[in-house]
Amino acid sequence: MADGFQVIDFGPVFFIVGLLISVLAAAMCVPAIVDLMIGHADWQVFLGAAAVTAFIGVSLMVTNRAGRRRRLTLRQAFVLTALSWLSIAGFGSLPFAFSELDMSAADAFFESMSGVTTTGSTVIVGLDLAPPGILLWRALLQWLGGIGIVVMALAVLPMLSVGGMQLFQTEAFDQPEKVLPRAAQLAGGIITVYLFLTFIWMVALWFAGMGWFDALAHAMTTIATGGYSTKDGSIGHFESPAVEWIVITGMIVGSLPFVHYLRMMQGNFGGISRDSQVGWFATIVIVMVGVITWWVLHEMEYAPVEGLRYAAFNVISVMTGTGYATADFSTWGGFATSVLLVLMFVGGCAGSTTCGIKIFRFQILHATARVQLARLLRPHGVFIAYYNRKPIPDSVSEAVMGFFFLYMLCFAVLVIGLAAMDLDMITALSGAATAISNVGPGLGDVIGPTGSFDPLPDPAKWLLAFGMLLGRLELFTILVMLTPGFWRR
Repeated sequence: MADGFQVIDFGPVFFIVGLLISVLAAAMCVPAIVDLMIGHADWQVFLGAAAVTAFIGVSLMVTNRAGRRRRLTLRQAFVLTALSWLSIAGFGSLPFAFSELDMSAADAFFESMSGVTTTGSTVIVGLDLAPPGILLWRALLQWLGGIGIVVMALAVLPMLSVGGMQLFQTEAFDQPEKVLPRAAQLAGGIITVYLFLTFIWMVALWFAGMGWFDALAHAMTTIATGGYSTKDGSIGHFESPAVEWIVITGMIVGSLPFVHYLRMMQGNFGGISRDSQVGWFATIVIVMVGVITWWVLHEMEYAPVEGLRYAAFNVISVMTGTGYATADFSTWGGFATSVLLVLMFVGGCAGSTTCGIKIFRFQILHATARVQLARLLRPHGVFIAYYNRKPIPDSVSEAVMGFFFLYMLCFAVLVIGLAAMDLDMITALSGAATAISNVGPGLGDVIGPTGSFDPLPDPAKWLLAFGMLLGRLELFTILVMLTPGFWRR
């Protein structure tokens, strides 16, 4: 310790990170087996990447095993959250870098970060001909990322009081040292729910006409609201209304609070209907689907049922941050693309696999604004903002307003950074929005639904990858570590 700075005990952090990347190494064996079964040479790449990842993971666990019994401090929890996602994205990029795709470091890390943050942006061109191991690895990254996102939202972020998430904190787990037991409990329940939902959607997609491999990959990325597809044409490639409606339902399921699914397993089926953010989410979806349906029926040559299906699919895909596409909505005209650009920021419910600003924050901003307006009209009145029929603490209102301000500020910085790399305005604007909101496709000819991020310069890909991490970890988790005060005693 010097000049007021205090060294953090990284033992517990490194032990848990080692455990996580060891699990990642085990996951790499799955696509290795798939490639081996069909005789594709990339099985050696996955096996080698798994060996390297497992060696480092086990080494971190062995050398820091004394830290597994130590209590986790608040600063350690912040470092653990950020380092976990960075290390998983880093090691997850190894199969991309050394596969037959022969990606650059920037491309491999971008693809991996996009996967683990369930963003869905891709630099791969020619997915229809890509090795099955790589396609499965992309789906696995998003599926595992979805589990991590839900556990983080339910167990970690409330304790860290990030962006108003303390609103979902429970008294039983209000201390940093209780995060790991809670995370372990939640992970067990979430894995059970995840496996069940993934199996249901895989079977449904198979019955709708997909092959088993495509059905499994799309089931994983649908429930995770990730959006990685096995086809360049995304869901539109299958030209199946049944597939589209099944995926629409899956995206909605992935956008609702997973804690309600856990409660349903215990016999409580009424909680989800009483959750106000679920009502707000449903209302926004219905209104926006209606608006875009009306627009495309007047501006495009779609039949009524077809227009409704295209509008519903793409509105829900963009709003939930899934990123699938069935049409090039960049060609729907200025009004539709502007609405979809705004919807990129909305997201789903807290405790789901979605990102964005999230519904509950808009509810709190709305309630706070109503109180402020009421106080202007009646200065001597007493007005209280409510969320889910409970008063909103001032600390939560302040955290949400701070989050909203920082969200817009970070978005603006990303736009300026991308524009400085000679990207056109539409690409810079939608690229920044899709990265920080973890949506997937942007707008325009380059990164739109029918394009990819491959043509972008490497510095832009690194910046967008940072934007994905920033948005996925709710801004404060990363930004707080960039302040000198975080490292002081």
